Amino acid sequence: MMNLYKILSELNINYEEYEHDAVYTCDEVAALNLEMKGAHTKNLFLRDDKGKRHFLVVAPAEKEIVLKSLSDIIGAKRLGFASPERLKKYLGVVPGAVSPLAIINDLEKEVELYLDSSLKEEGEIQCHPLVNTKTIVISISDLKVFAKTTGHEAKFIFI
Repeated sequence: MMNLYKILSELNINYEEYEHDAVYTCDEVAALNLEMKGAHTKNLFLRDDKGKRHFLVVAPAEKEIVLKSLSDIIGAKRLGFASPERLKKYLGVVPGAVSPLAIINDLEKEVELYLDSSLKEEGEIQCHPLVNTKTIVISISDLKVFAKTTGHEAKFIFI
């Protein structure tokens, strides 16, 4: 696994970091009542019906996502949540630590990264730095640079 903080530093990516108790859901993060900039997001690690394609979908925490509609939008058949084993295999993290930054661990470029278009307007998002005991705030433009550096494209879609 690559060192996330080293890559962020090498790319001159600025971020603010907050330490907190371990969280596993968006509701638990909200209950912390931390004063953080940026959009509070949810991250869904999904697979298609055959388990051949994998997707990391990032959207505002309050947004309702209908998997059937999302399947049509990204051109995948019958999306479902990937198992914790797949999460560990493809992104190198455990449930509760899912984050767009986890694509750093997808060395084979097997995960497609999708972000809800509304996040562009936010300018910054909150995401875990591969653990669920910290949150960092990073700009969308820096996240796009980070994704490109890891060999991924951050695709924006209307969910």
